[in-house]
Amino acid sequence: MITVEKIDVRDRKQVNEFIMFHYGIYKNTPQWVPPFISDIKTMMNPDKHPFYEHSVADFFVARKNGEMVGRIAAMELIPYNQYHETRDAAFYLFESVDDQEVANALFERSYEWAHARKLNRMIGPKGFSPFDGYGVLVEGFEHRQMMIMMNYNHAYYKTLLENAGFEKKVDFVSCYLYKDNFTLPEKAREIARRVVERGTFEVRNFEKRSELKKWAWRIGQTYNKAFVNNWEYYPFTEREVQFQLDAIIMVADPRLIKIILHNGEAVGFLFGFSDISAALQRAGGRLTPWGIADMMLELKRTKWVSGNGVGVLPEFQGRGGTALMYTELEKTVKDYGFQHLEMTQVAETAIQMRRDLINLGGVPYKNHRVFQRNI
Repeated sequence: MITVEKIDVRDRKQVNEFIMFHYGIYKNTPQWVPPFISDIKTMMNPDKHPFYEHSVADFFVARKNGEMVGRIAAMELIPYNQYHETRDAAFYLFESVDDQEVANALFERSYEWAHARKLNRMIGPKGFSPFDGYGVLVEGFEHRQMMIMMNYNHAYYKTLLENAGFEKKVDFVSCYLYKDNFTLPEKAREIARRVVERGTFEVRNFEKRSELKKWAWRIGQTYNKAFVNNWEYYPFTEREVQFQLDAIIMVADPRLIKIILHNGEAVGFLFGFSDISAALQRAGGRLTPWGIADMMLELKRTKWVSGNGVGVLPEFQGRGGTALMYTELEKTVKDYGFQHLEMTQVAETAIQMRRDLINLGGVPYKNHRVFQRNI
């Protein structure tokens, strides 16, 4: 018999059981990178995560004969619904054994939750912030996930969702570029040179975290404006922007964060992150002094870099800003000794960027799918 229970997020034992479930699901899965346990605890804590200042979420676990066999978070992102004039619910943190009855039971309980809030469609997986990653992996299972910037799951998850009546909403494709195949057209290189020479645009580089912190708020505001045409966009609150920036600054190599300026104003950005997935796997989701030291060493050893957050404000695209951004992307790969670049989770709605990445020598190699279902 399958039962589904709502957990009490104030109960430490229930929260820990919810969080630790996926360690059993992905045991002996070399492609999986465990998230920080503390990050998931923050997601589940209404007193700590800025999501709860405007939206709501509840968490459910499924049991079969008393044993936990699945989990899910049901959410209403109120600013998203207001901005897009929709009545959508979202799900996240979905994990299940390979059992359709278990998945169905979790989703049915989520639908009940959504109906009580007068919502009429379920979308997901969709996290508590844009940096939580989107979708269920449907292609590229042989590749290790890029740190905790995306999700990894077993191949049967796609089947569980489709059998539960879900269909595709949007795909997020990650592209791989090898440094020797990075081909920046000479025309783009020349455009970038000219706009810098003329003073139309300039690039702000950083050497120290203290410098980056001074620019953090302006970076956040630019990020908030850059994706207004994307499917997943909604206007962030000031605390959400600061929450994400604090997390980024803590782990970022300042040299890999670049800002494009126009008349002194930030109009574009490039967030590069050294891939420390191997160290994260060794840490097992826990932050310890020796684990942090290992991560610092991995920052120096890794030959992989992720581009996760690349954009130019719409009004500056086609005016030289995009060419300059790709020129800086090339420098990020080649000037700092990286051999491999992943452009992490580019939405299929970002048509021009996806074309650009392929023209630069990129190869689509992972695909995460966000699903939807009318309820």
